[in-house]
Amino acid sequence: MKKILLILAMLASTVYSFSQTKEELQAAKASKTDSIAAIQGRADAIQAQIDALPGWKVGAFGTIGGSFSGFNNWYAQETPNNSAGTLGFTVNGFANRNESKYFWRSALTLNLNWVKFDDKDDPDDRDGFRQATDIFNISSLYGRKLSEKFAISGLVEYRTTILSNFNDPGYLDLGVGATWTPAKDLFIVIHPLNYNFVFSSGDSIFESSLGAKIVADYSKDLGAINFKTNLSMFQSYESSNLSNWTWTNSFSYTLWKMIGIGFDFGLRDNKQEALNYALTTLGDPTATFDNIDNDLQTYYTIGLSYKF
Repeated sequence: MKKILLILAMLASTVYSFSQTKEELQAAKASKTDSIAAIQGRADAIQAQIDALPGWKVGAFGTIGGSFSGFNNWYAQETPNNSAGTLGFTVNGFANRNESKYFWRSALTLNLNWVKFDDKDDPDDRDGFRQATDIFNISSLYGRKLSEKFAISGLVEYRTTILSNFNDPGYLDLGVGATWTPAKDLFIVIHPLNYNFVFSSGDSIFESSLGAKIVADYSKDLGAINFKTNLSMFQSYESSNLSNWTWTNSFSYTLWKMIGIGFDFGLRDNKQEALNYALTTLGDPTATFDNIDNDLQTYYTIGLSYKF
């Protein structure tokens, strides 16, 4: 009986000691967690002071995506011997400067994508990668501040493709007007005096014209989340057939250091490009601005994201 009581006493002592040790460890962990949060808070406050300093702020983020596959004698599918793949990346770069009397915002958007499907049993099939997405956009906005939220501004924006048909077409916007900055990360450009230069070998289709330029841009970093959206619109005073707009969006979520998951998508409407496609690619000699199908242009990219 004494031995049983002794064993029970030892067990009770062990359980109590374990409980006490666990509570002490949990308290220590809570203390360390509070310390880490306090340190992070101080670091964030210092970073906010650094961001508020005058001078250029330069950075970039984007998405990298790709997949590759190969099949040999896979008879369950229509093409048993093939190799396929996709490869693409996006770049969203910026160089901004904000002073007491003026600001200067420059941005670069690049989206390139290639696809491949090689039917090894077809000797006439293309075995290399082909261009799928080709977007290049660079802009620079300068403004003299009238107040903290309003400025007289000038904008230069250039858009084209670079993998093929460089500057054919190419769009160059030059304009002046006003910029409204209702929030730190949002600015809206309204330039009623803007000339849209269009460069192209198809002179009978593409035309330059005078019009209004409207740009809205919003960028935000929320911890591990990075977000950017940009709407660029030109409204021609001569004809709605010469107007165009492009809306691009980029999202990324950081998982480890500067690497994460990214998603980009864009929309565009350009009737001149639709007519050029109908005449030169589809070979429709009867196509005109009045009878073409000006379908909405879209793209998206999903893959690993980066930031620096």
